[in-house]
Amino acid sequence: MSFRNSTLLASSLAVLLLAGCTVGPKYQRPQVPVPPSYRGGAVVNSTPADAKATAASLGAQKWSTVFQDPVLQKLISEAITNNYDIRIAAQRILEEQDQLGVTRAQEYPTLSGGASYDTIGLPASISKALNGNNNNNSNNTGRRNIYAGGLSLSAAWNLDFWGYYRSQTRAAREQLLASTWARRMTIDTVVENVATAYFQLRTLDAELAITRQTVAARKNSLQLTQTLERGGNGTLEDVRQAQESLYQATAEIPDLERQIAQQEDALSILLGRNPGPILRGSLSTVDWPNPHQVPAGLPLQLLERRPDIEEAEAQLRADNANVDVARARFFPQLSITGNGGTDSSQFKQLFDGSNILWYVTGSLTQNIFDAGSLRNNLHLTQAEKQQQVLTYSQTIQKAFQNVSDSLIALQRYREYRAQEEKYVAAAKDATRLARMRYKGGATSYLEVLTNDTTYYQAQISLLTAREQEAISFVQLYSALGGGWQ
Repeated sequence: MSFRNSTLLASSLAVLLLAGCTVGPKYQRPQVPVPPSYRGGAVVNSTPADAKATAASLGAQKWSTVFQDPVLQKLISEAITNNYDIRIAAQRILEEQDQLGVTRAQEYPTLSGGASYDTIGLPASISKALNGNNNNNSNNTGRRNIYAGGLSLSAAWNLDFWGYYRSQTRAAREQLLASTWARRMTIDTVVENVATAYFQLRTLDAELAITRQTVAARKNSLQLTQTLERGGNGTLEDVRQAQESLYQATAEIPDLERQIAQQEDALSILLGRNPGPILRGSLSTVDWPNPHQVPAGLPLQLLERRPDIEEAEAQLRADNANVDVARARFFPQLSITGNGGTDSSQFKQLFDGSNILWYVTGSLTQNIFDAGSLRNNLHLTQAEKQQQVLTYSQTIQKAFQNVSDSLIALQRYREYRAQEEKYVAAAKDATRLARMRYKGGATSYLEVLTNDTTYYQAQISLLTAREQEAISFVQLYSALGGGWQ
């Protein structure tokens, strides 16, 4: 081959190698329509001060700041430490870290070494034939022992001109990041579930307390009807109605105790415990969330805060890197292998230059025919990437929906609770007036029973409204990306 042809070949190869270093397009985040504000939230105003205030978000606050109840704080802290879902997610991160190390190691040369020692014992007849009358290295029987030792060193390197191994490393790194965000999402979910279960448990506690108070009040009413009936100022029907209302309220207690025990068991599992009771103090210590204003922030901020969105994008970047891996397989694979060693029958001559052997080889392999395997594999990775693009966009839209639904629910349950408070106050006063009229003989016990039942139902409805308001607040905090900080 002439010098001109050699130069042309080398230049062409260099251009090909440089072009092959970028076999795939750089990652670009998909464009997803982002609304200026959440439905149920405030619209961003034009002034810088208003925009700054609107940009603040409940989701940016730590859970220990959002939830002030000391019992709930202790439960959340225990759950983050001991919950099995969180611990499993942490192990997945360690798994992905090891996988990244395995994948990244392919970018570097491999080096291995060895040592050998051999000894051969020759019978006297062969030893004599080889050496004649020379008895060197022979024992008294005429046998001869031959010794040999050696050292070897080998190295191999797959040159990554097309980014095949680098793309695999990039994909593994993004998988690790996705696992990290998945763990944070698990923490977010556990914090939400613990807070929700706690407020549900405290609502059941309050409902049980109200039911017991109602039972005590109805026992007094029964005694009153019995006294009036014996004095001729009441009827046996009044006594029976009082007994009926008492037994009805008393029957609620075992069912509430069952629900409380089951709720404690569910909360215990979230804490990583075996099913059992939950120490929680009196109802007076409960700090029900009731903020006057809840900053939702800007929808655009959600893309950088919600763990599930970050996880979906990390997975998308991993799929993008896998497309580059599939493209790189279309190009030639170049590898270099080197071996060296020394061998001698005498240790002092082991490193003598005349006993050293080495060689270096290079190989270039190119796929010629595979019945479309590489092409189909590329199409497969591209399809997986496009699926993840849609998953990423869908995750964002669902996140916007979560926030909007939680904002609307919080607002409406707050209004619902305010009306229930008025309802309870009116029902309580109506019950008081009915009892006064009954004691004065101005009405039958049926009116007392009707108002008493209404008052009890109103109190339970108020508890439900307060519970739903608290749960909506918890869900909003989680929807805004809070809980994992």
